[in-house]
Amino acid sequence: MRRACEIRLTVEDKATLERWSRSRSTEARLVERSRIILLAADGLENKGIAAEVGVTRATVSRWRNRFAERGIPGIEKDAPRGGRPPKTRDRLVRKIIEMTTQQKPANATHWSTRTLAEVLGTSRSMISRVWRANGLKPHLVRTFKVSNDPKFVEKLVDVVGLYLDPPEHALVLCVDEKSQIQALDRTQKSLPIYPGRCQTMTHDYKRNGTTTLFAALNVVEGRLIGRCMSRHRHQEFIKFLKQIDSETPPELDLHLIVDNYATHKHPNVQKWLKRHRRFHLHFIPTSSSWLNLVERWFREITDKRIRRGVFILYAAMSETSSNRWKLSVISDSRLWAWVVEMPSMTSLMAA
Repeated sequence: MRRACEIRLTVEDKATLERWSRSRSTEARLVERSRIILLAADGLENKGIAAEVGVTRATVSRWRNRFAERGIPGIEKDAPRGGRPPKTRDRLVRKIIEMTTQQKPANATHWSTRTLAEVLGTSRSMISRVWRANGLKPHLVRTFKVSNDPKFVEKLVDVVGLYLDPPEHALVLCVDEKSQIQALDRTQKSLPIYPGRCQTMTHDYKRNGTTTLFAALNVVEGRLIGRCMSRHRHQEFIKFLKQIDSETPPELDLHLIVDNYATHKHPNVQKWLKRHRRFHLHFIPTSSSWLNLVERWFREITDKRIRRGVFILYAAMSETSSNRWKLSVISDSRLWAWVVEMPSMTSLMAA
């Protein structure tokens, strides 16, 4: 009389099988095999295991023997099946990848599953499976801008050095302007969010004026100095510099990180800086606004207050952009800190 092979489990194997047998995200066949091996380890015969799991005795015997021979890997994957390799399918997969990455349709800028399936004489689902398996997304495009500043590395080292190792007896301020902020009022009342429906707002609007938000972010304390003005010429920038001068301790030097906007380099601005020696301007490279941390705050106020806000009066827009959000930054204990080291930065830009 034939006897089923004995199953003995290690602590690690038992823990793995029990986790698989209880998991809702594990494949059903692997759950079934795990239950078979666990019951076999408890001493049950194949007939009793088959009745308990709801499979045939042949199935129980197969996975019992395979676990005894190969352990966990023996039940984790199916054994190789016979038959010739699918050469035609492999050629089609290579052709799909080649055409997606190296060719374009005659009347469009990129392929869709329908257009490529029609050209290759296959199904849309086949195209979709190949694209998903290889991470291809022809319908998406990412924008980029490479800086052509000849002194890119020098400016990068200078600015990142201020973030990582600020000078003593000085403040590091990230300064920039967010111009053309529109005070928009919707033509009809928006509907609130509701279960099964997102918040709504009309696509058309009434513009009640524009403003420019000048902001200086203290990178060490997370505090903000801000002011809204109707224009963003060099005259307004000098007014904002005077505000920074009055709202910061007079005994500290001020290192301002700014972009290459012409206003920041105006002759009148340069004359004002010569009369106020504690101001030091550090220019980021061209097309590198991501180096200025105040842009992160601009993104925050745009996303959480301005884009979906309704402003009936221009004054309400100015108050919201300046005072209320300055208070929120001061009260928030989470600060935006520069954490990327210079070696990784330079290697990334070289790539």
